Amino acid sequence: MWLFSRDPVRDFPFELGPPDADPDADPLPDPAAPAPLWRLLRGRRKADGAPVSVFAHSLGPGGDPGATALARAGLKRLRSLRHPNILGYLDSLETEQCLYLVTEAVTPLRRHLRLHPPTGDSGEQEVAWGLQRLLTALAFLGVSGLVHHALGLDAVFVDPGGEWKLGGLERVAAASEGTPPRPPGDPPRPQDPPELSNPSRGQGEPWAGDMWRLGCLIWEVFNGPLPRPGALRSFGKLPPGLIPPFSELVAADPGARPGPGPLLERLQRPGAFLTCALVRTGLFLEHFQVRDPSERRTFLQELPPLLESLPGPFRRQKLLPRLLEALELGSADASALPPLLQVGEGPGPPEYQERIVPVLVRLFSSPERGLRLRLLQLLEEFIEFLPEATVDSQIFPHVAHGFLDSNPAIREQTVKSMVLLAPKLGEGRRGGELPRLLLRVQGGDALGPLRCNATLCLGRLAPHLPPQTRRRVLAPALARATRDPFPPARAAAVAAFAATHECYAPPEVAGRVLPPLCALTVDPHPGVRQQAFRAIRSFLDQLEAAAEAGGAQEGDPSSAATAPGGRGGARGGWGPPCPGLSPSPPEENPPEEPPLEDADGDLRVPLRAPPGRRQREQQRRRELEAKRRAGPRGPPKLGARKLD
Repeated sequence: MWLFSRDPVRDFPFELGPPDADPDADPLPDPAAPAPLWRLLRGRRKADGAPVSVFAHSLGPGGDPGATALARAGLKRLRSLRHPNILGYLDSLETEQCLYLVTEAVTPLRRHLRLHPPTGDSGEQEVAWGLQRLLTALAFLGVSGLVHHALGLDAVFVDPGGEWKLGGLERVAAASEGTPPRPPGDPPRPQDPPELSNPSRGQGEPWAGDMWRLGCLIWEVFNGPLPRPGALRSFGKLPPGLIPPFSELVAADPGARPGPGPLLERLQRPGAFLTCALVRTGLFLEHFQVRDPSERRTFLQELPPLLESLPGPFRRQKLLPRLLEALELGSADASALPPLLQVGEGPGPPEYQERIVPVLVRLFSSPERGLRLRLLQLLEEFIEFLPEATVDSQIFPHVAHGFLDSNPAIREQTVKSMVLLAPKLGEGRRGGELPRLLLRVQGGDALGPLRCNATLCLGRLAPHLPPQTRRRVLAPALARATRDPFPPARAAAVAAFAATHECYAPPEVAGRVLPPLCALTVDPHPGVRQQAFRAIRSFLDQLEAAAEAGGAQEGDPSSAATAPGGRGGARGGWGPPCPGLSPSPPEENPPEEPPLEDADGDLRVPLRAPPGRRQREQQRRRELEAKRRAGPRGPPKLGARKLD
């Protein structure tokens, strides 16, 4: 009978990758230094491809039994200690040749400092956040009655978000066991506390040795590898805020060194080294869900100006997920949207589509009015990332409810949002549902500014309407707006006519456009009259040019109207098209001279005359002047044609 053994590596839920090589590492390591206990490999979770770190310890023949015992002790300790600031254990595997320890994806701190040396204010903030994490982990060990005994650059790792994680737990022991002696064959290191080689100094508290090593770590972070213990007397590039605590950490008397908990408390007092923007932001995010709603709102409102000073990895890996989670769970209101979108500018399109767009889509269906209103106000910042199919099937149906909302601010913002959403809608909605909703507001809303905005929106959307819908809807809708009792709405109708003049065939201009415009030449408001005259002259030039070209077939408007981006469809900021819009229904009593110049918003375009217009006007003036100089000629004869 044959017995087949399964390959444990093949059944392992993690894929073991190549060594995580450090190209900047010293190619000639110190031959006197002991071999590293672990080799760091890259890995991936087979289920979802998420990256992980794999620590491998060789168990082959000729290995050091003492090193293997340490590796097994470190694995056991890491598996039992679960803390956010301690290296996260995922899984382990032991074969005949190797012991594998799988953790969250991390980079050794020594390598991280070579790639990202702490320079300037941002570098100091990153170190401050790392030290806060490290002190928190050491304080946790102290409360648990444990001492690390091997703290140093090689025992600290950095996750993708920039947080420092405490690892290297092979020598962790109970505080009651005292300070262990140096293992046989282990050479002295500059980072060793002086009492390790000179017991006459006393041992101090159980954590005194860890705090000395922490001081050495801080020195190496800013100044590079520590050559000898005497170098600690020179502060080098240490920030001024760290010099006093550093001096206490490397005190020759073990009893004078502070404990991790009290030191952490001191460094987080106002004005101390750990009170920078990055640390404050990180600590608030840790307890975001349990904070008071007013505190969360204040934090989110004050966050946007701070984002530029926060490291990019922290924004993407720590802040962005927490903001998305808060919005989905309802623990954050609309004040979370501006920082979310500002942070979201960093990820590339695939990541944006995967992480941010699904949350935004769900937020459009939120029952909270303030959140929906803020989404519409910020729509221009993320509309480019929304797929057309998503806008048409999942977003527009929810946004369309805003046309009938009792809140005028939501109705107004819904109308404005159509300029951005319409290009991403299917032809069915652009030709049917969208025009009907806009016409309902334009013709039936009680607020004049909203009717004005709907008219402007129709003009802006003309290039995106299907040709049949445009011919059926546009001219009658704008003509109706010329009879609106709200003066800015009439001015908006004139501006919309002018901006869409290429959408009309000559017969439509003569029969459906010019008559309502001519009626406005006697409007009681001068601004409306002036705009009407300018628009009329432009349309007359258009008709004259068509007549000189031999006329045009009916229903054959300029092709420029059907192409997005044509003269009538220029896209820009909306601007304040109408005065007087407020959350509550305003009085429709416009001033004697309303600011009609603002009524057309971005729809106003220069009415350029076709080639030859100036010459024809000059010729007409010369002919009229010549007739006046010739004097009266008496009544015209019967059947004669009147020339002027």
